[in-house]
Amino acid sequence: MAAKAAEKQAGGAPAGNVPKGKYKIPSDAKAQTRELGRTGVRVSILGVGGYHLGLPQDEQESIRIVRRALDHGMNFLDNSWDYNGGKSEERMGKALRDGYRKKAFLMTKLDGHTAQSAREQLEQSLRRLQTDMIDLVQIHEVIRDDDPEQCFAPGGAIEAYVEARKAGKLRFIGFTGHKDPRIHRHMFEVAKQHGFHFDTVQMPINVLDAHYRSFEKEVLPVAVQEGTAVLGMKSMGAGLILESGAASALDCLRYAMSVPGVSLTITGCDSEGVFEQALWLATTFKLMGEQEQKELLARTAPQARDGKWEKFKTTHQFDGTIQNQHWLTSARL
Repeated sequence: MAAKAAEKQAGGAPAGNVPKGKYKIPSDAKAQTRELGRTGVRVSILGVGGYHLGLPQDEQESIRIVRRALDHGMNFLDNSWDYNGGKSEERMGKALRDGYRKKAFLMTKLDGHTAQSAREQLEQSLRRLQTDMIDLVQIHEVIRDDDPEQCFAPGGAIEAYVEARKAGKLRFIGFTGHKDPRIHRHMFEVAKQHGFHFDTVQMPINVLDAHYRSFEKEVLPVAVQEGTAVLGMKSMGAGLILESGAASALDCLRYAMSVPGVSLTITGCDSEGVFEQALWLATTFKLMGEQEQKELLARTAPQARDGKWEKFKTTHQFDGTIQNQHWLTSARL
């Protein structure tokens, strides 16, 4: 089921199957928070993934998820210009009405690698999200060897990001990618050559990543040294880790949230039941002990072999900007 859903669109995932009401959340429960690198901002240890908000048939369910999250202090909201053809941003924008924008730390991602395409995509995102300022905007899918050079070239995306920050349209700048730690490290190197500091970096952190082409081992220490906040994603590998039988959803999340140096973990919630599970964990979280981590990693090592279940590393199945290369240079979905 996961593979079929993922083929529908890069970043896809299987539908959640946690019944609503299974996890009881006290009305006064608040998500735990951490410092977001050197930004001076505190954010919830779990963030609401934007892709999945475009999946429920009833958009009111998506709106309820976002508002309940914010009411409980789960304030980090993830999104992207391309998610579900813009539907994910539109739903989030509706959820942020009625004063909810003030409760949120809002993030979205842009695919454009040219300054012009990044500018146009940002304007579309601002309109859909119904705001005049996005807290964090990240360069999406840094997955090709020359992506760093493209973004920092004259007329490249970084020009638009810096310009938008000066104009007050965004506060912080980051980048994301899921393909290869080597490319992430190269992005840091090219940024340093240009005297540029990234506020955040988003990368896969999960029980299989620790064994194969590991962002946790190869990129996280670089980010910590640079003072760049680490945003963990794909804690369940878009559901594929669950399909593999390597670990349960809660074990996947708890492991990712316990990795030292990770500011927050972004998780998709495509139903209120799945969201309640995440919120319960965000409010009751306790670090996974060292022995429990070792046992979990030993148990998951066979499934991690050759990246079979981390298809975002080994195939183009999750590469939106490979499947839609015009996103790199235009604002046409």
